[in-house]
Amino acid sequence: MGAAAEPKVILVTGGAGFIGSHLVDHLTARGDQVINVDALTYAGRLENLADLKGNARHVFVQGSITDTALVLRLLVAHKAVALVHLAAESHVDRSIERPADFITTNIVGTYALLEAARRYWEPLSTTEKSAFRFVHVSTDEVFGSVAIGASREGDPYRPNSPYAASKASSDHLVRAYHSTFGLPTVVTNGSNTFGPRQFPEKLIPTMILSAIDGHALPVYGDGLNVRDWLFVEDHARAIAAVMDRGQPGESYNVGAENGHTNIEVVHAVCDSLNRLRPRADGLSYSDQIAFVADRPGHDRRYALDSSKLRSALSWRSANSFAHCLERTVRWYLNHEQWWRPLKDPTRGFHRIGLTAD
Repeated sequence: MGAAAEPKVILVTGGAGFIGSHLVDHLTARGDQVINVDALTYAGRLENLADLKGNARHVFVQGSITDTALVLRLLVAHKAVALVHLAAESHVDRSIERPADFITTNIVGTYALLEAARRYWEPLSTTEKSAFRFVHVSTDEVFGSVAIGASREGDPYRPNSPYAASKASSDHLVRAYHSTFGLPTVVTNGSNTFGPRQFPEKLIPTMILSAIDGHALPVYGDGLNVRDWLFVEDHARAIAAVMDRGQPGESYNVGAENGHTNIEVVHAVCDSLNRLRPRADGLSYSDQIAFVADRPGHDRRYALDSSKLRSALSWRSANSFAHCLERTVRWYLNHEQWWRPLKDPTRGFHRIGLTAD
């Protein structure tokens, strides 16, 4: 067996969110020190970090990624060797309603972080410079709809929603800071991610919670939109692998090759609920499915070619979709105290009951 990796000091943005909190769990579990910066907007929750209470490897700082001075102070004070950027507005439906929020967070926020990282990185020694990484976590949606085959890292960007366009813009900024300033940046483009602690606007938690509360299960259009489903713990491991071994200036697709239509996923959720918490009337939760008008700019199919990540960094998706979906359903059934407050409309979580992928 080889020697264990040396612990690192890593600044993570958005670490109180869904993917971010799982990444923080992964990094602290392997011995790294994490400085977690999160603004705690609607999807960032301290409840996601409950298991880290009292953990000396985790330092939480409430703050905005647009605050360049704050991020720079934290990088300097903790001598971070990486900045992993996950903080983002990520719900497509919200981007259609309020695109300005996505421009501010995803584009202006990424620029502010790049500036903080550049100012921190430039005075470092040659050795320290080569070790530093700025990891930008992005999405498969930047490639737009893919009729056949799978998107590769060098494919053109064709975003079709304000969310996807804002992420594409931030990807280009990250690339530009590497090309222009030499900042050692890497980009990950991940597929649809699911698992415990996902905010209930997304497809799978929406279906679980709507089903057990006896509400309709709203499915956009004909339900035949295809997504590649990636379990959150696999996604977190991929981000860590890119941070550890990714090459500056490169991008890496993170997909699980679990392509399913939305309606297939909804039926799978219903099947799992039928086993784990049968309806009192003995009927299937599938009877609650209701097709609704499609949303504007709804991409038909996403698919990622992740062969570069597998071959270059030896990453593999370790979990099957069916097993992890059942695990996810069980988590929501057993953690009502986590999600029930989110259904209170007085707290601004008005979108629960709609569906997004």
